[in-house]
Amino acid sequence: MNFVTEEIEVKFCLTTLDHVRSDLEQLGARLIHARVLERNMRFDTAAHDLQQTFRVLRLRQDASARLTYKGPGKIREGVLVREEIEFIVEDFGQAKALLEALGYHPSVVYEKYRTTYALESTLVTLDELPYGYFSEIEGHSPDEVASAAQKLRLPWEARINEGYIALLERVRQALQLPFRDLTFENFKALTISADDLGVRFADDVS
Repeated sequence: MNFVTEEIEVKFCLTTLDHVRSDLEQLGARLIHARVLERNMRFDTAAHDLQQTFRVLRLRQDASARLTYKGPGKIREGVLVREEIEFIVEDFGQAKALLEALGYHPSVVYEKYRTTYALESTLVTLDELPYGYFSEIEGHSPDEVASAAQKLRLPWEARINEGYIALLERVRQALQLPFRDLTFENFKALTISADDLGVRFADDVS
């Protein structure tokens, strides 16, 4: 069995999730996973070998626990594409202990609430992060992703190919934040703008 796939996706930053949720429902999208809190841990070596080679090793806990590896990304037809290996693990704590025994240690923790829909052959998520709202579209090809974005009235020129941790680094630098983790507790007293994130709101009609 081959567990290696290509992750093909883009993100859009939103002022609210309401219009994308409404469009998904009107388009007949199917709810795959109801809103759930995700807690993610990224692991790396003490020398940050994975970060320096643009690779990701992640342990995630939501309705289940999953271990994920992502290879270096590349832009294909305007969409981020990268190798992905992901599988469910039985116990989050034991998986964490295994990674640490192999010399990996948590480098950053990040949280989000995620709701997932299937829109034809694509997956569309509604993500609530400590620094804002996002929708992520993942498909089998760049054309599929672009088509779904058009159906959801998300302007292609507003797409984001960076990951959530890359956006965190932009915010940390812009606001000189002392913490490294993307948690709701860390951001509870902060108001983050699109300029802080270095993005454009895809649903800004002003």
